Amino acid sequence: MPASIHVVAGVLRDAAGRVLIAQRPPGKHLAGLWEFPGGKCEAGEAPVDALARELREELGVVVESARPLIVIPHRYPDQDILLDVWQVSEWSGTLHPHEGQGFAWVELAGLDRVPMPPADRPAIAALRLPDRYLITPDLGPDASAQLLAGIERACRRGVRMIQLRLPQWPRATLAAFAREARGVCTGHATRLLLNGDAALAMVLGLDGVHLPARVAAAMTQRPLPADRWLGVSCHDAAELLHAVRIGADFATLSPVFPTPGHADSTALGWDRFADLVMHVPIPVYALGGLEAEDVDAAWMAGAQGIAAIRGLWH
Repeated sequence: MPASIHVVAGVLRDAAGRVLIAQRPPGKHLAGLWEFPGGKCEAGEAPVDALARELREELGVVVESARPLIVIPHRYPDQDILLDVWQVSEWSGTLHPHEGQGFAWVELAGLDRVPMPPADRPAIAALRLPDRYLITPDLGPDASAQLLAGIERACRRGVRMIQLRLPQWPRATLAAFAREARGVCTGHATRLLLNGDAALAMVLGLDGVHLPARVAAAMTQRPLPADRWLGVSCHDAAELLHAVRIGADFATLSPVFPTPGHADSTALGWDRFADLVMHVPIPVYALGGLEAEDVDAAWMAGAQGIAAIRGLWH
């Protein structure tokens, strides 16, 4: 059996918003590749304590504040890695590499072009995704003005990713409305994804598509190019793993709590949610009965953040 190693890593930013990466030195596994700085978590050591220790020893900096970003399980030929990545929001001290590694500050948009270990790559998606993901309410075409106004309000409140989910609309009507919504979202640097229809999302130049679980289940590969976002709705471990297999960038997992529209579904609760996402190497949003103030709880359970209709619409 390959050895299983728990590794912690921190995402540090400078005043310009650039991200710090470290180069693996010669003689080490994956030497020459760049990674988020950190190191091994010792037996019985809390991940946040291991993070603080490693960054102090490696960089000479003090972690003042940090939160979980994503936990990434990855299997290399000779070992299993559990990469526990944390977002370091505040740190102090003068950056000085104590172990002779190479370091660089890189724009977030440029991380895709940096040669990094496979285990680190899902963290790039987690850094680029927002912590709130709005799903539009199921209003009819006669409420298009109300819907567009609601999308603009959400953008003004700081929502930076929206799923247009209008399953009963005629395709031509949906396409015309999506063009209007795209204009609103573009003006606020908000991503707009279309529910279910990858082909239409591409024709309209939207930022991506979000697939219902039943649609994703029929697919064997990614239906979009890499420069578009692919999300998948999931409800259990099997659906999460299938989302990974078809190349999803992120997933939603629901229901965390009971919702009026799915009263017959068994709620996961935070403990079960945390257990499921621990084994998934992509960002996962918590969905179901959540409000904007649940973001902190979602982070602590290993989520990217929250997805919601009512909780983010009003």
